[in-house]
Amino acid sequence: MFSLAHRVDTRTAPAREALPVSILERAFVVHGVLDCEGEVRIHGRIFGRVNADRLVLASDGCVEGDIVANEVHIAGRLIGRVFAPTVSIDESADITGRIFHTNLTAARGHKLEGRMPWRPLSYFETLDQLPEPTL
Repeated sequence: MFSLAHRVDTRTAPAREALPVSILERAFVVHGVLDCEGEVRIHGRIFGRVNADRLVLASDGCVEGDIVANEVHIAGRLIGRVFAPTVSIDESADITGRIFHTNLTAARGHKLEGRMPWRPLSYFETLDQLPEPTL
């Protein structure tokens, strides 16, 4: 089972350069839960939950579901929720949902229909208890 408890403590987290990178190209489609150690770059479509240390949703990528990570960068289409202490949003982002964060940066021009509630770092320690999505 995926657990974020160790991932929230930034004192023990590996440097960004040390994270292994997985790239999901445009033809890639996932239905269900995607667990990824390290960084995942999404150019395809995900229908379900994504668990990763770092997630990059490219401008040609789409996620319909939850994202649980330490760091999230959104440039593409998101319909769902983000649970991440650090979130950045590009001008090309098109978001419908909620972004639970501690630190957030957003570029002008992004589209957001939803909310971006702030949460303390301690909030993210229990994210491994989220229920599995029903598809």
